[in-house]
Amino acid sequence: MTLTTKHFDVEIPSIGFGTWQLKGDTATEAVKTALETGYRHIDTAQAYENEKEVGDGIQAAGTARSDYFLTTKVWTDQFEDGDLQSSTKESLKRLGVSEVDLLLLHWPNNEVPMEETIGALNDARKQGLTKSIGVSNFTKDQFDKAVELSDAPILVNQVEYHPFIDQTKLLAEAGHKGSALTAYCPLAQGRVFKNETIKMIAERYGVTPAQIVLRWFVQQPGVVAIPRSSNPEHIRQNFAIDEIHLDGDEMARISALRMHHDRIVDPDFAPVWDNPLAA
Repeated sequence: MTLTTKHFDVEIPSIGFGTWQLKGDTATEAVKTALETGYRHIDTAQAYENEKEVGDGIQAAGTARSDYFLTTKVWTDQFEDGDLQSSTKESLKRLGVSEVDLLLLHWPNNEVPMEETIGALNDARKQGLTKSIGVSNFTKDQFDKAVELSDAPILVNQVEYHPFIDQTKLLAEAGHKGSALTAYCPLAQGRVFKNETIKMIAERYGVTPAQIVLRWFVQQPGVVAIPRSSNPEHIRQNFAIDEIHLDGDEMARISALRMHHDRIVDPDFAPVWDNPLAA
């Protein structure tokens, strides 16, 4: 069964398959395995340099285009009007599709006015290059501005989110705006396997810590998670969470881990992140 979350009448599969750092045949085989397993949401980006391989994996799986949700992201050097649309057309060629389901701005770029970039993103939608649009790595204020400037709904804000980082402000703001929050690095690059709280809950259910954390995500309203793996068994395990149902205490114990506020992805071009301790 494919769990989904609905925003602006768009059904988004709650567990997607991330492809960051997957290259060549590894990327192709991983995407093929994911779709054969039952994933119906594939996430890639221009900057991942694997769109062609992701497209090859989709083709190899033979899944009907109407049966999966495909996301890609525009890199910041293509944010000017005209460049954004042209680069998206190139992404579509590499992916082997006529449109994506969701097109995101990968990171904020203060060197190009947001008015111009959001306008170009809306134009890409009007041209039929994407069904929906969104952003990634936007702070609360940047997200609010994007929503204000956009004619079309901003479907998601894709950000780093796992049990060890406090994203309560972004979660609340996305919910307030009717948008979803997509979590990348949902397993904290493997750190969830070392946490005693998560391990204890996993042992109770006889499943992996990854499965517990992914169930924690889908039990949060409006949250999508995109775990990544090149291991076929892990790919299948990460999707097998339908029979897990965390109780309120277990959800709270995992959520309490956010007090560490341990950010993993923080490049030098990142925005000034929201402070979870600020009023």
